Amino acid sequence: MARPTAFIACCAFVLAWAASGPLFGFSDTWQLVVNTATTIITFLMVFLIQNAQYRDTAAIQAKLDEIIHSGASDNKYIGIERLTDEELEAILTDVELNARKLHDERQRRRGGDEGARGPG
Repeated sequence: MARPTAFIACCAFVLAWAASGPLFGFSDTWQLVVNTATTIITFLMVFLIQNAQYRDTAAIQAKLDEIIHSGASDNKYIGIERLTDEELEAILTDVELNARKLHDERQRRRGGDEGARGPG
């Protein structure tokens, strides 16, 4: 979660580190401290971000499943996020094929409607 207090704390840390530079003579150890701290924080933040993304994706998936379940549509797509890559690819291919067929059918209808009207 991005919070203003976390940003302010990070800014305060950087300012304190920069202000302490003259005390330590801008030594290699002084630089190593901030490099090590930022590396550790970055490493931990990766896991926090991944967890947040997982929770967000799970919540969206639950909402989509509920929408599918509440409608009159076929419920065969509920839970497909748990399928293997091959099974999911087969479903995606089928969905794309159906979308192309629907698009072509709509294009034919539009072409037929315009031809039936004739010149204005």
